[in-house]
Amino acid sequence: MKEIKTAKQAMSRGLVTLRPDMDVLEALRILVEQSLSGAPVVDQTGNLVGMLTERDCMQIALGAGYHGEDGGRVEHFMTHPAVTVDARTPITEIAVRFAESHFRRLPVMEQGRLIGIISRSDVLKQLKAAWQPDRPRI
Repeated sequence: MKEIKTAKQAMSRGLVTLRPDMDVLEALRILVEQSLSGAPVVDQTGNLVGMLTERDCMQIALGAGYHGEDGGRVEHFMTHPAVTVDARTPITEIAVRFAESHFRRLPVMEQGRLIGIISRSDVLKQLKAAWQPDRPRI
């Protein structure tokens, strides 16, 4: 049996974070330019206060892009509180979470601090690495 990795071992460490007081259209621009489905929102001291996702931004983008409407501040559109995973959470448990929810990425926490983010793609890479290619398949 293969070693089961944890969120900390599989997460992305190069975080793009947003601030709650920034303009949501600027945040949306960052998500689009960085090809991100979402990003953690952190306050001035680095505490996780929410998540802003493509899903949160869809109506904003429609209003701004086609109706010339203003956006507002990220804090008014973000998902709060953010659903997170602990750094020690096994990849298999995270895979089940992704399979049963609409989430594409989850912030990874260690001792109450944001340390990374794990995506569906990160989990799939770990599961693929654990496949046993010589095992008979049904």
